[in-house]
Amino acid sequence: FFFLSTGATKDMGKMLGGDEEKDPDAEKKEEERQEALRQQEEERKAKYAKMEAERETMRQGIRDKYGIKKKEEREAEAQAAMEVAAEGSLTRPKKAIPAGCGDEAEEEEESIIDTVMKYLPGPLQDMFKK
Repeated sequence: FFFLSTGATKDMGKMLGGDEEKDPDAEKKEEERQEALRQQEEERKAKYAKMEAERETMRQGIRDKYGIKKKEEREAEAQAAMEVAAEGSLTRPKKAIPAGCGDEAEEEEESIIDTVMKYLPGPLQDMFKK
């Protein structure tokens, strides 16, 4: 290290993680920076909350115009209907059976088979009936 000048060794010491000169206002500047970041974040949140509120008023206007219920309202009504249906029951509430499932589907299948049978020639109808 004899060939390095004193300025170079000082810079080398900083690069190697040695003693750095402390800025007397560094702590104050860091606090101001953190405060500015917090303030920006609050402003951003307020901006997006305002935008979302405007969107929600537009959505509500559309819902009112076309008579559409909010998803949360529909779920609440369905839950209330399930509770009303299960008031006198000692067991857990039955799961809702979608339309077209269960006994109705079997009847529809039979009617389809009967319809097909009508269009078959007589000997084939006899084969399928047995």
